[in-house]
Amino acid sequence: TVDATGTITVDPDNTAGTPSSSPTLCINTALTDITIATTGATGIGSASGLPGGVTASWSSNTITISGTPNASGTFSYTIPLTGGCGTVSASGTITVNDLPAVDAGIDQTVCGGDNVTLNGSGASTYTWDNGVTNNTAFTASTTTTYTVTGTDANGCIGTDNILVTVNTLPTVSAGIDIAVCIGNSVTLNGLGALTYLWDNNVTNADAFSPISTLSYNVVGTDANGCTNTDFLQVTVNAVSYTHLRAH
Repeated sequence: TVDATGTITVDPDNTAGTPSSSPTLCINTALTDITIATTGATGIGSASGLPGGVTASWSSNTITISGTPNASGTFSYTIPLTGGCGTVSASGTITVNDLPAVDAGIDQTVCGGDNVTLNGSGASTYTWDNGVTNNTAFTASTTTTYTVTGTDANGCIGTDNILVTVNTLPTVSAGIDIAVCIGNSVTLNGLGALTYLWDNNVTNADAFSPISTLSYNVVGTDANGCTNTDFLQVTVNAVSYTHLRAH
């Protein structure tokens, strides 16, 4: 009597472990590699559910998920194992947050010496360049583009910029000081701007008769709405009369 003998080897089903992380990150930020240990498998099939820009690879019984996501949302992915026994897939979740829509505001035009206040919106905190503090007035001295970086509650960052145009002030001249005799008329003419406003009830380029020595201030406004000032003094001299007597 002869008996046939042999060995039957029963391999266990493939296994896929728990992902090393279920990350939450900002869009367009590199993903810290996610690893998943496997047994029994000889590779992986096509992954599904991963965000754009992220891929999966397999080597030495380890799945590695890497890349930079270019889409936002919550992504539940599945990666089928190949080879070995059974139908097994690795799975996990990646959450990708959008960047905040940061707004620096509309461009501004100011006159030299004016205060400017910049306010970012669309995020939680704001950092400006050029030494600017959000929502704090400062004096803009030259035309400059200001960039704001806004960070939201998720730690995601967005940027925007604003152009602040600084117009120079007009060089206003009231003219040279004048000396007149009382009763004589005087005409004051401002120069260097577009319109002029005098104090002491004087109208630009209109004659008047001063009765006492005074300083006259003029405010000149240019085409940009910027103003500057100057002054002159009108000295009014009393008339001296000489009386002649006949002998």
